[in-house]
Amino acid sequence: MRSDLCLENAGRRYGLRGPWVLRGVDLTVAPGRLVRVEGANGCGKSTLLRLLAGIDAPSEGRITGRPRTAYVPERFPPALPFTAAGYLTHLGAVHGLTRTAAARAAAEWLERLGAAAYADTPMARLSKGSSQKVAVAQALLGEPELLVLDEAWTGLDTDARAELERAVAERTAAGGSVVFVDHDPRRLAGLPDATYTVRDGSLLERAVPGPSPSGPQVVVEVQGPPDGRLPDDVRRTVTSAEETAPGSHRLTVPAPHSDVLLRALLTARPPWHVVRVERQADTPGSRR
Repeated sequence: MRSDLCLENAGRRYGLRGPWVLRGVDLTVAPGRLVRVEGANGCGKSTLLRLLAGIDAPSEGRITGRPRTAYVPERFPPALPFTAAGYLTHLGAVHGLTRTAAARAAAEWLERLGAAAYADTPMARLSKGSSQKVAVAQALLGEPELLVLDEAWTGLDTDARAELERAVAERTAAGGSVVFVDHDPRRLAGLPDATYTVRDGSLLERAVPGPSPSGPQVVVEVQGPPDGRLPDDVRRTVTSAEETAPGSHRLTVPAPHSDVLLRALLTARPPWHVVRVERQADTPGSRR
């Protein structure tokens, strides 16, 4: 079982005498957790994410519990000597997949992100938006235990942004952890397990609002074995779960994650029977 990723009194500066970008940072990222990082431009958010992703090493302190990690940087180098599919297949093989499995995963993620038409296009000829889709795909195809996203939604179209949100839900439902930065305060609003602010080189945890759901919700009524227990990935996905009768449950899930929930229910062994799916309106005060 994967252990926590821990930063202990970690600091980072560039050069032996450079100013400290971060110092005295303590952070624990447990499996299945969704963590948001906020802060002003240039405050050190990207530096923190690079430490978490293992791109940079701390100048002081230590990092323990390194999981299998994938990273989407703020700026992705598009001018690489590959086609989109070739690049993803190559990285999939680096992650330990066979060439066949890597090619299959590459095709699946290009399709999901709406970039299948550009599979054979050289990376140098891709638009900024299509290049960003490849950047996201390369992080997801290996099913990482820790996914680090630095402004990963920037440049994506509406459908691809929604698909990335679904992928985040899938990773956390599967027990992976996700740490992200995004300039839009509405991104995954109400869903993070923890929110941190980088300020003056320090990391401060912000209080997470109570359990009231934010945004449109979907209610799913399901039926399983009378003595059946909801699968763990289902429990991690839902906002609330109420057992209405032996084996029958009423589940509430944020609308963007409803398809993740349904997939988990239908692929469970034995599968759960979906009785009813109903979309609810936004909860009062959820709009920003």
